[in-house]
Amino acid sequence: MQKPIGPICNLDCEYCYYLQKEELYPQSERWRMTDEMLETFIEQYITAQPKNQTEITFAWQGGEPTLLGVEFFEKAVELQKKYQPPGKTITNALQTNGVLLDDRWCEFFSKNGFLIGLSIDGPAELHDKYRYDKKGQPTFTLVLNGLKLLKKHGVEYNALTVVNRHNGSHGKKIYTYLRDNGIDFIQFIPIMEQLTEMTPERVAADTNLSETDRELGVSSRSVLPEQFGDFLVEVFDEWIKRDVGKVFVQIFDQALSAWMGIEPSLCVFRKECGRALAMEHNGDLFSCDHFVTPEYQLGNIKDLPIIELANSDRQQQFGKDKRETLPQYCLDCEVLFMCNGECPKNRILKTPDGKDGLNYLCAGYRKFFNYIDPYMKRMAVELQNQRPAANVMHQLNAERRSHSRQEIFPESHQPQRNSPCPCGSGKKYKKCCLVKQPKVKQALL
Repeated sequence: MQKPIGPICNLDCEYCYYLQKEELYPQSERWRMTDEMLETFIEQYITAQPKNQTEITFAWQGGEPTLLGVEFFEKAVELQKKYQPPGKTITNALQTNGVLLDDRWCEFFSKNGFLIGLSIDGPAELHDKYRYDKKGQPTFTLVLNGLKLLKKHGVEYNALTVVNRHNGSHGKKIYTYLRDNGIDFIQFIPIMEQLTEMTPERVAADTNLSETDRELGVSSRSVLPEQFGDFLVEVFDEWIKRDVGKVFVQIFDQALSAWMGIEPSLCVFRKECGRALAMEHNGDLFSCDHFVTPEYQLGNIKDLPIIELANSDRQQQFGKDKRETLPQYCLDCEVLFMCNGECPKNRILKTPDGKDGLNYLCAGYRKFFNYIDPYMKRMAVELQNQRPAANVMHQLNAERRSHSRQEIFPESHQPQRNSPCPCGSGKKYKKCCLVKQPKVKQALL
């Protein structure tokens, strides 16, 4: 991913780990990526893609990339067309807080097929807790206006929701709010702020820090491990009832891949990582967005091309370390095939036998992945038989109706065929639950 404005942002979100990256550069730094660097980057990035890859995706992040103005991205699109190889498609994804979106921005996104990631942490009372502007003012109303503009102009978008200590106990509320506002693609990102990576000023400003937080080594904003697991379970329970095949939650899609025997595509759940590099505004290339520190700087693309830096022995080892540094406790785990230790940045705890390298979120992920196991197995069977995974949703709903019917009417008091169905559907029993029960039994075979 590329950060053409570095960490500069118009918001001052409390949990943002990237704002403090300003300290990596002099105070006189000119944060805007130059036209020369933009062209160098686009040419090198396109050249670095595998020959058999037909689609090349540029991921623009920050900071807040819309601070650069529409003109910057108009120039980027022109340069992409200039260097676009025959037979290949170029697409763009841009992550934004949505505050600066207007008709001109959305017309540009629509015209050029941009996929927009919109940061929104739920309804106002949850979103505005940590996401405010430089004056400390809430941002929810502005974000909602941005969402309306994206819809108005037919821009493809998804939601990125940061799960934190404040909103982490409201999984169903957040999910249904996003879904009912027409958001069909959702990413849930757990926040874990490690105290040792925060500036002393930020630690001192965290007045809600508890002794438990200090023992865990995290901020008071960090979602608790089991809290995150419960959050995902809440969301899944709502999703499995009515939204399979309609709403796409990134972690559910990744899980289904794993249960199908396909390694997840998301870097945090892969056995090895190292292909999601981050480039700063001046061409400095880092091993990962979460490792933008001097020790993980691979070099600058003005000195060595992206393809050489990305394929260097140093970066290859960075990717392998994800797998090679896992403790035995993780290697023996029943959900290793899905989790793969998650992101190395979160491996700050010790295992029960005292070894380093346990993921802070382990308890939550383990709880969630074990919870969804029977559902994922059934969906995998449907897909393997070339049937839609949504069949499982219909099967489960039929089972619930059947169970409810048996609670209302014991076996000796079953309704007559032409009686009103006890499930409350308004249909005759013979046209409703009587004909559904055999189908459920057959589906379970």
